[in-house]
Amino acid sequence: MYDPYQHADELGLTVLHRPIRTAHELWLPDHNAVVVRTGLRAVHDRSALAHGLAHAVLGHTDDRPKHEVQADRMAAANLIDLDECRELMKWTPDCHRLARELGVTTRLTRVFLNVNHLAG
Repeated sequence: MYDPYQHADELGLTVLHRPIRTAHELWLPDHNAVVVRTGLRAVHDRSALAHGLAHAVLGHTDDRPKHEVQADRMAAANLIDLDECRELMKWTPDCHRLARELGVTTRLTRVFLNVNHLAG
Protein backbone atom coordinates (compact mmCIF):
# COMPACT_ATOMS: atom_id res chain seq x y z
CA MET A 1 0.00 0.00 0.00
CA TYR A 2 1.31 3.42 -0.98
CA ASP A 3 2.30 5.62 1.95
CA PRO A 4 2.81 9.23 0.86
CA TYR A 5 4.68 10.08 4.07
CA GLN A 6 7.17 7.29 3.44
CA HIS A 7 7.45 8.40 -0.19
CA ALA A 8 8.19 11.98 0.90
CA ASP A 9 10.89 10.68 3.21
CA GLU A 10 12.41 8.58 0.41
CA LEU A 11 12.43 11.65 -1.85
CA GLY A 12 14.07 13.76 0.88
CA LEU A 13 11.13 16.18 0.92
CA THR A 14 9.94 18.08 3.95
CA VAL A 15 6.25 17.76 4.80
CA LEU A 16 4.82 20.64 6.81
CA HIS A 17 1.31 21.07 8.18
CA ARG A 18 0.13 24.68 8.19
CA PRO A 19 -3.21 26.56 8.17
CA ILE A 20 -3.47 27.10 4.40
CA ARG A 21 -6.62 28.87 3.25
CA THR A 22 -6.45 28.53 -0.52
CA ALA A 23 -5.72 24.82 -1.05
CA HIS A 24 -5.31 21.46 0.65
CA GLU A 25 -1.62 21.39 -0.23
CA LEU A 26 1.14 23.50 -1.72
CA TRP A 27 4.27 22.24 -3.47
CA LEU A 28 7.17 24.59 -2.76
CA PRO A 29 9.93 23.52 -5.15
CA ASP A 30 12.34 26.23 -3.95
CA HIS A 31 12.13 24.76 -0.44
CA ASN A 32 11.86 21.09 -1.42
CA ALA A 33 8.71 20.93 0.70
CA VAL A 34 5.03 20.09 0.52
CA VAL A 35 2.74 22.02 2.84
CA VAL A 36 -0.50 20.28 3.79
CA ARG A 37 -3.42 22.11 5.37
CA THR A 38 -3.76 21.40 9.08
CA GLY A 39 -6.96 19.88 10.33
CA LEU A 40 -7.77 17.76 7.28
CA ARG A 41 -9.37 14.37 7.78
CA ALA A 42 -6.91 11.52 7.20
CA VAL A 43 -8.30 10.73 3.73
CA HIS A 44 -7.89 14.33 2.59
CA ASP A 45 -4.47 14.66 4.21
CA ARG A 46 -3.19 11.52 2.48
CA SER A 47 -4.69 12.49 -0.89
CA ALA A 48 -3.38 16.06 -0.67
CA LEU A 49 0.13 14.90 0.18
CA ALA A 50 0.09 12.35 -2.68
CA HIS A 51 -0.95 15.18 -5.03
CA GLY A 52 1.85 17.43 -3.78
CA LEU A 53 4.41 14.64 -4.13
CA ALA A 54 3.26 14.06 -7.69
CA HIS A 55 4.08 17.71 -8.46
CA ALA A 56 7.55 17.13 -7.02
CA VAL A 57 8.18 13.89 -8.92
CA LEU A 58 6.92 15.43 -12.16
CA GLY A 59 9.20 18.46 -11.71
CA HIS A 60 6.41 21.01 -11.69
CA THR A 61 7.30 24.56 -10.72
CA ASP A 62 3.83 26.11 -11.06
CA ASP A 63 0.17 25.19 -10.71
CA ARG A 64 -1.05 25.59 -14.28
CA PRO A 65 -4.14 23.50 -15.05
CA LYS A 66 -2.18 20.92 -17.06
CA HIS A 67 0.08 20.29 -14.07
CA GLU A 68 -2.90 19.92 -11.73
CA VAL A 69 -4.38 17.24 -14.01
CA GLN A 70 -1.04 15.41 -14.19
CA ALA A 71 -0.60 15.54 -10.41
CA ASP A 72 -4.14 14.25 -9.84
CA ARG A 73 -3.55 11.36 -12.24
CA MET A 74 -0.28 10.37 -10.59
CA ALA A 75 -1.69 10.70 -7.07
CA ALA A 76 -4.69 8.55 -8.01
CA ALA A 77 -2.46 5.91 -9.63
CA ASN A 78 -0.25 5.79 -6.53
CA LEU A 79 -3.11 5.61 -4.04
CA ILE A 80 -5.56 3.27 -5.82
CA ASP A 81 -4.94 -0.34 -6.75
CA LEU A 82 -6.62 -1.20 -10.06
CA ASP A 83 -7.57 -4.74 -9.08
CA GLU A 84 -9.03 -3.62 -5.76
CA CYS A 85 -11.02 -0.91 -7.50
CA ARG A 86 -12.41 -3.38 -10.04
CA GLU A 87 -13.45 -5.74 -7.26
CA LEU A 88 -15.16 -2.94 -5.35
CA MET A 89 -16.99 -1.85 -8.48
CA LYS A 90 -18.70 -5.25 -8.53
CA TRP A 91 -20.15 -4.30 -5.16
CA THR A 92 -21.01 -0.67 -5.90
CA PRO A 93 -20.76 1.67 -8.88
CA ASP A 94 -21.18 4.71 -6.61
CA CYS A 95 -18.09 6.92 -6.70
CA HIS A 96 -18.57 8.22 -3.15
CA ARG A 97 -18.80 4.70 -1.72
CA LEU A 98 -15.82 3.58 -3.80
CA ALA A 99 -13.78 6.52 -2.49
CA ARG A 100 -14.63 5.64 1.12
CA GLU A 101 -13.66 2.01 0.59
CA LEU A 102 -10.43 2.95 -1.22
CA GLY A 103 -9.48 5.54 1.41
CA VAL A 104 -9.08 8.43 -1.05
CA THR A 105 -11.03 11.51 -2.02
CA THR A 106 -13.96 11.34 -4.39
CA ARG A 107 -12.05 13.63 -6.76
CA LEU A 108 -9.11 11.24 -7.06
CA THR A 109 -11.50 8.31 -7.42
CA ARG A 110 -13.20 10.03 -10.37
CA VAL A 111 -9.82 10.78 -11.94
CA PHE A 112 -8.77 7.14 -11.55
CA LEU A 113 -12.01 5.82 -13.00
CA ASN A 114 -11.75 8.12 -16.01
CA VAL A 115 -8.07 7.42 -16.70
CA ASN A 116 -8.68 3.67 -16.50
CA HIS A 117 -11.88 3.83 -18.56
CA LEU A 118 -13.95 2.46 -15.67
CA ALA A 119 -16.39 5.37 -15.40
CA GLY A 120 -19.79 4.51 -16.68
